[in-house]
Amino acid sequence: MKHIKLRVIKPRAGRSFAGRTANFVFLCLLASVMILPMVYVISNAFKPLDELFVFPPRFFVRNPTLNNFKGISALFSETMVPFTRYVSNTILITVVGTAGSIFVASAAGYVLEKKKFKGKNFMFNMVVTAMMFTTAVTAIPNYLIMSRIGVIDTYWSIFLPTFGSSFNVFLMKQFMVNVPDTILEAARVDGAGEQRIFWTIVMPSVKSAWLTLIIFSFQSLWGTTASGTIYSEQLKTLPYAMSQAVSAGISRTGESAAISMLMMIVPIIIFIITQSNVMETMMSSGIKE
Repeated sequence: MKHIKLRVIKPRAGRSFAGRTANFVFLCLLASVMILPMVYVISNAFKPLDELFVFPPRFFVRNPTLNNFKGISALFSETMVPFTRYVSNTILITVVGTAGSIFVASAAGYVLEKKKFKGKNFMFNMVVTAMMFTTAVTAIPNYLIMSRIGVIDTYWSIFLPTFGSSFNVFLMKQFMVNVPDTILEAARVDGAGEQRIFWTIVMPSVKSAWLTLIIFSFQSLWGTTASGTIYSEQLKTLPYAMSQAVSAGISRTGESAAISMLMMIVPIIIFIITQSNVMETMMSSGIKE
């Protein structure tokens, strides 16, 4: 009887302690450099006027105060439109615009990737071509279209260009390549409709893609002023109102610093919440046949 020798493959040794330490120190230094601008903005928001104008500038606040935030409240108390109205307009535009853009992009990506119809390749080529043009190039054509269909000075003048983002459609379409057609066909054989397949199979499989779109869409819509398509003061967004409020000059420097922090903190919170999910689903996204 022959003896069979088994070859044991030893795992490779990990990095040395010195290598791991050097890598940790490098990442800490890199993170510190990246977080310094945010710390500076937060510090400025609590600085009194004498610290904001001191030379040379001080990085950290020494005598923190809430007068800058109180000044914002006093500033908007004198306007005809309450501060809460600007906030609710921005929240509405951001939430509806983000949800709508993800739904339209996902539905369009699903059709372009998983359906067969005449002109499919032409339509996808048009989507890719549209990605070459920046927002500045398409601003005038967008305005003319919005004016022709009568949605100027309404929320739809913001929603429609957001829903039609070519980048969002392209991203969702490319992620849906990893969804096997065999699973979709098996679901159809079992009697599942297209809507059920889309919501219960396709969307969970491309979770990383639409979580990424949430970050991009939210940051874009949260900071939009919509000054070119919305003229009614009742429909103005918070960034536009803030920019107008601090345009009085250096007397509003403290309020401007507080406003910068408020506008920055919300997208950061959204990014922190969704970023962990994006990283987790990036590692496990895409079902392979």
